[in-house]
Amino acid sequence: MNIEDCRKDFPILERSFHGRPLVYLDSAATSQKPTKVIDAEAEFYRTLNANVHRGVYALSEEATAAYESARERTARFIGAKDPEEIIFVRGTTEGLNLLATSLGRSHLHKGDRVVSTEMEHHSNIVPWHFLREHPGITLDFIGLSDDGELIPSDVERLVTKGTSVTTFTHVSNVLGTLNPVREIADRARDAGSLSILDAAQSAPHMKLDVQKLGVDFLVFSGHKVFGPTGIGVVWGRKELLQQMAPYMGGGEMIMEVEKGKVSYKDPPYKFEAGTPNVAGAVTLAAALDYVEGLGWEAVASHERDLVADAWTRMNDAFGDKIRLYGPSPKKGHHGVVSFALKGVHPHDMASLLDNEGVAIRAGHHCAQLIMRRYGVPALTRASFSVYNTKNDTSRLLDALSKVEAFFRGPG
Repeated sequence: MNIEDCRKDFPILERSFHGRPLVYLDSAATSQKPTKVIDAEAEFYRTLNANVHRGVYALSEEATAAYESARERTARFIGAKDPEEIIFVRGTTEGLNLLATSLGRSHLHKGDRVVSTEMEHHSNIVPWHFLREHPGITLDFIGLSDDGELIPSDVERLVTKGTSVTTFTHVSNVLGTLNPVREIADRARDAGSLSILDAAQSAPHMKLDVQKLGVDFLVFSGHKVFGPTGIGVVWGRKELLQQMAPYMGGGEMIMEVEKGKVSYKDPPYKFEAGTPNVAGAVTLAAALDYVEGLGWEAVASHERDLVADAWTRMNDAFGDKIRLYGPSPKKGHHGVVSFALKGVHPHDMASLLDNEGVAIRAGHHCAQLIMRRYGVPALTRASFSVYNTKNDTSRLLDALSKVEAFFRGPG
């Protein structure tokens, strides 16, 4: 992977802000889009735009073929055995809500236990709170160590007989922690628990294979993996999807509607009520082609190098004035570097960095359990992707030095 050629694929990187070339360090929130992906969406609307599955005219049939081809492409991307295990949704948030709602209707009952973790995005917490409130499940959380890893004794204590669902993230969007997915999934299965993996932060950075991961469900978002907003993926084992209740009702998901009863289509269509985001699915397929075309080993190596370099240089530059969160790169740290600079609120930090042309995220990152665990109101987060370079890190460090000097004051 030639990084300079890669950067040329992303036209937004040609922009400047406040008189300085853009340094984009917020890919964990959303990735930038290569020209091939932008063109793919435009091409769909120019040449293929029609509703799917409903028209018998040629244009609708072509759109349907493109939509179903995108389903097949997505299945290959994650190693699914059958394209019918792929459900298109708006993103990871909707995907997790679909699973919580559907399992809540068909599998979970009052008193059943769901286990999550303290490092989850709110998308993998709030939907389960809905079920805690009604029908009354019990919700428990695996805790975090001081260096941002799941506490093994909590996994052993909580993922046991009596746990119905174990739901957890692959990579933390704040701490960069890579969780031991297969180990947790195997333990959940032995305990009689279903397992759900939030892969929103791993899909852009590493090869996913649901067969090797061993989970029952996996969810990710297209916009984080160089695709458009408004498209995401739920994968589930086919036999489980067949057992589950629908998520929404309406057109396309029904078999028969009568005054006294309704019957539903088989998955995935049972979970795709209404007109789907056809353009989003087709464009997602182009994005998956793009990222796999870069080569997973090259992507992973480049991003590991960026994270390790940023981690070392930030510590060297600021010493005890800065705290970095999550495992050290030597233990495994992926995609993000979250930090706090002494005496500077993260929101002030982000605003001042923006003046230097550096786009970075500050806040609780939809992960307030992490903030409470480490006793902070918010953190600043730099997140890296294939188009970032060590020069971007240098720009970040220069800007951080200016911010630190500003708040330190004269003398």
